[in-house]
Amino acid sequence: MKRYVYPSKIKGTIKAPPSKSEMQRAVAAALLATGESLILNPCFSDDSIAALDMIKKMGAKVKKSSELVIIKGGLDIKDENLFCGESGLAIRMFTPIAALSGKPLTLNGKGTLLKRPVSLIEKELANLGATVSSNRGFAPVTVSTKLEGGETEIDGSISSQSLTGLLMALPAAVKDSTIRVKNLTSKRYIDMTIKMLKAFSIEVENMDYKEFRIKGSQKYKPALIEIEADWSSAAFLLCAGAINGDIKITGLNTRSVQPDMAILDALNSAGADLIISNDSITVKKSSLKGFTFDATGCPDLFPPLAALSLFCKGYTEIKGLHRLKHKETNRAITIREELSAIGGDIFEQDDSMIINRSNIHGGDTNSRGDHRIAMACAIAALGATGPVSIENSEAVNKSYPQFFDEIIKAGVKIQ
Repeated sequence: MKRYVYPSKIKGTIKAPPSKSEMQRAVAAALLATGESLILNPCFSDDSIAALDMIKKMGAKVKKSSELVIIKGGLDIKDENLFCGESGLAIRMFTPIAALSGKPLTLNGKGTLLKRPVSLIEKELANLGATVSSNRGFAPVTVSTKLEGGETEIDGSISSQSLTGLLMALPAAVKDSTIRVKNLTSKRYIDMTIKMLKAFSIEVENMDYKEFRIKGSQKYKPALIEIEADWSSAAFLLCAGAINGDIKITGLNTRSVQPDMAILDALNSAGADLIISNDSITVKKSSLKGFTFDATGCPDLFPPLAALSLFCKGYTEIKGLHRLKHKETNRAITIREELSAIGGDIFEQDDSMIINRSNIHGGDTNSRGDHRIAMACAIAALGATGPVSIENSEAVNKSYPQFFDEIIKAGVKIQ
């Protein structure tokens, strides 16, 4: 679907959407807990729906309403084919969980997921008793022997999602396990995982993020979970306000362990007009300045910050470019090409993205199936001198299905 976003002022109040990352973790944990778990403030993005559909095929019973999801857990495979949609977290997290069953299971997906590497899963699980094969390092992935536990090693420089999967699955394996980790960059995503595990009565020993020790044969216990608002999605709304708005975002937890809460540090560095209270954050258009920000540990902030930087006097440097290669697209290239198409002055230098203040004149863009690129182009349009068209704008359904509806309510003109 092509949408045209016109230069507009965004104003009013928007409630931040629930976190798909936390929702998927809660869904996986509830599958492994015997009894009923309750999830409040659930997220129904495409990624979250894929996770719910997967656990039903793995034996869980799911009842859902707009306010509540009830999951009666229990691993009891009903279907050998599991569909992950376009979720990288789902395929990397549910592969070791699927291996707990000891039955041959295949995990597949569609679209951008088929281009995201999963070869590390094979190596990581081989030392833990599970036989895993892939399509030359890509989906589909098939598990054929049972995850037993033991010792393995992970390179955490590309993604923390495989580590999350092992931390979720290994407590339910028979043997005690040790995971040694090199170069872990997204530490706060692991904090999210460990926090969720504790809510389901699972203990993991974290040795300074370099080694994790997990007792085997632990029992997941049902839990009541309220999904936090998503800082990753809220980052686009906050940057939109700084570009051309007066917007209040409600529901955000300023004590969250979500890594993308670092958006507040970036906005402060840019000189944004921020008012932070206990239950809301208000941001208004103001004179913005270039800044330097290290996004190595929060790479999902690259798209909103790149859009913001187009309107910052001078130049901005965002570090951690290597973290963008294996997202829904190669985001380093996609951000540069799509924002350049509407007037952005952007280039790469070593491991950084450099963005100069630009004359955003509008034009044609394409999300290329990447939800965060669609949202970045949309918020850049707010400060443009002409409309921005976004091809494949429906990609936002992956994480924030209500994005366009919410910003229309807040005064943004969209056709």
